[in-house]
Amino acid sequence: MHLDAVEHGDSIVFLHAVREGPANQSYGLQVAALAGVPKAVIQRARQRLEELEQAAQQHADQQQNQLPLLFQETPQNSVVEQALLEINPDNLTPRQALEQIYRLKTLCQT
Repeated sequence: MHLDAVEHGDSIVFLHAVREGPANQSYGLQVAALAGVPKAVIQRARQRLEELEQAAQQHADQQQNQLPLLFQETPQNSVVEQALLEINPDNLTPRQALEQIYRLKTLCQT
């Protein structure tokens, strides 16, 4: 439930009508002004509110831009990566390890 309100410039008029659901925006700054909070405080609060809203929008945009990354297919391993995965270095002699390095180097060049 909320009271219906109309903004006009920096002022607000609360209509004497109760509505279902939440208000479409917060009227905290307008109420603070009506309560006699100094204008400098209200202006600083407005600036801070704008900064927070911009930061929230940037965060939302960033999240939206990253969403496609979640659904990208995992790239296939290259020939070299696949060859590396097949090597068990614990079972190689130094000579075999050197041969594998040369084989991988050859794969990189093709």
